Amino acid sequence: MTKSEAEKRIAKLRELINDYRYHYHVLDESIMSESAADSLKHELSLLEAEFPELITPDSPTQRVAGKPLDKFTKVRHEKRMISLADVFSREEIEDWITRNEKLIPGGKIAEFFTDIKMDGLACSLKYRDGIFVQAVTRGDGLVGEDVTLNVKTIENIPLKINVSEAEIRGEIVIFKKDFEELNKKQLKKGEPEFANPRNLAAGSIRQLDPKIAASRPLKFIAYDLVTPDSATWHDAYETLRTLGFQTSCEDKVFAASQKPQLFEYIAKLDDYRKTLPFNTDGMVIKINNRLVYDSLGIVGKTPRGAVAFKFPAEESTTTVRDIVISIGRTGAATPVAILDPVSVAGTTVRHASLHNADEIARLDVRIGDTVIIYKAGDIIPQVKEILTSLRPENTKPFNYEEALKKQYPELEFVRPAGEVVYRVKGESSDFILKRAIEYYASKPALNIEGLGEKNVIALVDAGMVKSIADLYKLNEKNVASLERFGELSAHNLITAISDSKSPALAKYITALGIRHVGAQTATSLARKFKTLDNLVNATEDDLLNIPDIGVVVAESILAWFSDEDNLKLLEELKELGVSPLQEKATNLPLDGKSYIVTGTLSSMGREEAEDKLRALGATVTSSVTKNTTALIVGEKPGKSKTDKAAKLGIATINEEEFLELIK
Repeated sequence: MTKSEAEKRIAKLRELINDYRYHYHVLDESIMSESAADSLKHELSLLEAEFPELITPDSPTQRVAGKPLDKFTKVRHEKRMISLADVFSREEIEDWITRNEKLIPGGKIAEFFTDIKMDGLACSLKYRDGIFVQAVTRGDGLVGEDVTLNVKTIENIPLKINVSEAEIRGEIVIFKKDFEELNKKQLKKGEPEFANPRNLAAGSIRQLDPKIAASRPLKFIAYDLVTPDSATWHDAYETLRTLGFQTSCEDKVFAASQKPQLFEYIAKLDDYRKTLPFNTDGMVIKINNRLVYDSLGIVGKTPRGAVAFKFPAEESTTTVRDIVISIGRTGAATPVAILDPVSVAGTTVRHASLHNADEIARLDVRIGDTVIIYKAGDIIPQVKEILTSLRPENTKPFNYEEALKKQYPELEFVRPAGEVVYRVKGESSDFILKRAIEYYASKPALNIEGLGEKNVIALVDAGMVKSIADLYKLNEKNVASLERFGELSAHNLITAISDSKSPALAKYITALGIRHVGAQTATSLARKFKTLDNLVNATEDDLLNIPDIGVVVAESILAWFSDEDNLKLLEELKELGVSPLQEKATNLPLDGKSYIVTGTLSSMGREEAEDKLRALGATVTSSVTKNTTALIVGEKPGKSKTDKAAKLGIATINEEEFLELIK
């Protein structure tokens, strides 16, 4: 991204984030999920790190929160209530540690202190002569709102402590169980349910009538003892508990030598947090020694000595790089958004289904758009919303019919009346299924003996096979009952199908029937990615880095592995025991060489000969070019091939020389 492009993107991000922050922090409204907003803020912080000259004082990264409401008296904090920088991966935590160790005398952090990050309303409590006198919200970090009367109704806050002067900071929350009970009461009264605990807690504190706060099951969870001083964060927590304050009880200390255990704890915490009584969206990591922590100072509005690790987002933002159309096994044409890779709910999402032409029109999704992605049922990535305010200039609406013509010029599509899906014209679902199974079982693919055209027709017409996966569910008795089969032929077929469960990866890729992917391309893909999972997760750039794979082939591969039906098929095949072998061979003797087989060989069929060449690393093509290493000539060779080889000076190899070559 150029500086000019970054400047435009940063301006749009700031406007959208400021709008979100105003609604969320000032009005207690949410115009998007917090995880989606975190994703936008993270993008902005990365851009500003790359172009620091574009940072301005009004950037959302330079302030903690929105302006306070004018409903309450404004109070200036004696010590700023800061916010923490977010990190999203182990690598970013490692970078934070490395940066700090360069600034610390001796170059080592002795201990890390961690605590669960509460999802509530931050608040500061002040005590004078041991008596609770004031509660102030975070506000913008410098000035908050006096909410003393409301906070005083929270029963787990002690009104008197055995320390004369003290300032305690923490989070006002509603526990999950209490929230559920409250909503049950709402339903019984015929009133609408509350949306979420965080907004309810914040809204309760900002009501002018303290009776409302008193009627809600609010809790204050302490996380900082500003005064009196303490040597470490751990000491501060112990003092808080001694004074009678409730903490999360999830705080831990890790010595520098226990860094592996720290990362192990972080990895387990995402699942563990679901069992906690309160909502949380991350974990705070601090340098435990408070003198060292304070000496590191503040960058902008965030301390150097602490970060907030955010758990995998259930929603995130990313950019639509392309929209491709996949033709499923029923002939249905399904549009798929190809995305910049983004982490959602703990997995990397590279594509999302757009379902059909009507859904594209409803969303008005365009190539180049910034979108909010979520996982439906935590499984299938979906586009939730288009952030049109971040849309690049001169983008055009996606034309579905033009895209079909461009990607599949030789096919004709029809959209039946009353349906939302375009389908391949003139081909029934059963016809497409039969063709797919025939190819899956053919010699270039898995070479399943006994699964030719007529047997495939018999199995599909009998309703025994409704998908490729059903092949692995057949039993001998049912197959033997069909007219074309007897006990022996049924046994042989089931055995052959079972034997196909551990194919070579290249053969398996071929068998999937991905458009434009023949045996040679499948071999190249297998050598590049080694495993099927790696191929499934490949990006367009990964594919285009393979010689002889262009944009058309790359888009076809991306479309196939983006289709929900195809992914479900792969998962079902896996559950049935179909597991392609990992590609291991490297430095093969014919690597980088290209051959063509023409004519009939007496020792083996042409397909077998081509397979043996590919197994040794060679590329096998169908036409002679200047890049061809040699032409392998059997009986009755193609005259056009031999003539062109002679014209280009390409060597020819007879069958005896070929057999010697493949030894």
